[in-house]
Amino acid sequence: MMPVDVQLASTAAQLPELSAIQRWADLALEELGEDPEPPDLCIRLVDAAESQTLNSRFRGQEKPTNVLSFPADVRIPGRRTLGDVVICMPVVVGEAARQQKAVDDHLAHMVVHGVLHLFGYDHQKDDDAQRMEGLEQQILRQLGVADPYG
Repeated sequence: MMPVDVQLASTAAQLPELSAIQRWADLALEELGEDPEPPDLCIRLVDAAESQTLNSRFRGQEKPTNVLSFPADVRIPGRRTLGDVVICMPVVVGEAARQQKAVDDHLAHMVVHGVLHLFGYDHQKDDDAQRMEGLEQQILRQLGVADPYG
């Protein structure tokens, strides 16, 4: 298993088990063909205020968002640092309710989605979106999560 630094900085009532976050991230990395010594990864679960601050600073959008990914730009000798995935729990909980999904299923999707962004996957263009969504569907299917786009 890879070293996932999970930071719980949210007061949301529906926080997942840390082992579940680890499992979701591990499977995403496995599907991406990561080697036995995978990179360090931080997944931070935050409240709306922190998400909005980050979204404003890095994307120019004055609102919280479900997931942000920050690829590492610092090289540490002897280590591969992948980066950080920041997930806003109130947004995820609200989206799950509106989409009539289990919170953990939607959160698993956000973890996978965020990890894929760290590897350069994007959804700005239709071709890129199809490739990214296909990989998300494949990974989530292995986790027993229904197609989030279906």
